[in-house]
Amino acid sequence: MKASLIAAIAASMKVLAILSQKGGAGKTTLALHIAAAAEAAGKPCAVIDLDPQASAAGWKDTRADEAPVVVALPHTRLAAGLQAAKEGGAKLCIIDTAPHAEAAAMAAARAADLILIPCRAGILDLRAIGTTAEFVKLAGKRAFVVLNALPPRASHILSDAREAVAVHGIDVAPVTLQQRAAYGHALTAGQTAPEYEPQGKAAEEVADLRKWLFFELKL
Repeated sequence: MKASLIAAIAASMKVLAILSQKGGAGKTTLALHIAAAAEAAGKPCAVIDLDPQASAAGWKDTRADEAPVVVALPHTRLAAGLQAAKEGGAKLCIIDTAPHAEAAAMAAARAADLILIPCRAGILDLRAIGTTAEFVKLAGKRAFVVLNALPPRASHILSDAREAVAVHGIDVAPVTLQQRAAYGHALTAGQTAPEYEPQGKAAEEVADLRKWLFFELKL
């Protein structure tokens, strides 16, 4: 993607890339929850689904609401997708990527204003961050690890996770997501956790994540 095109897009729309070269990290869950939360906060959002499995696009097919817009594209069409999102009035565009897809991950990283790396707190998951961290370094972009699907009372896990992530020179986001049934149930119904269970703990987590993310992106 040409630098001039990226600059033009960034002038009126923020781009968030969700990266992880490990499967099962929760990339699509994170992308869709942030997108719906942005819409609810008055910031039109588009999701570009670069994963050949098109899980985000499949969720959209089951959703009653028109927003957020979700489009499945090959990474070679990412520039065109970002331009279309900008012209459509999106203030935030989220790029959802596939695991084990280096070309797509690199394209997404280079286009992003900020990168989020969802990661479960298990040692094998934390060790797998290294590969994704390399894309972040090559792209020269800001990034945070978002600890996902944490078990209850995980304070000791958080400390170990921060140490493991620090090795790669990446900070851990101050907001974490716990393992909650509401996330899975909501996506199955074409919703997000705050829509499925507005007064639930998952809704609080998503609201906190959205507020923190908007601060980081200056939205």
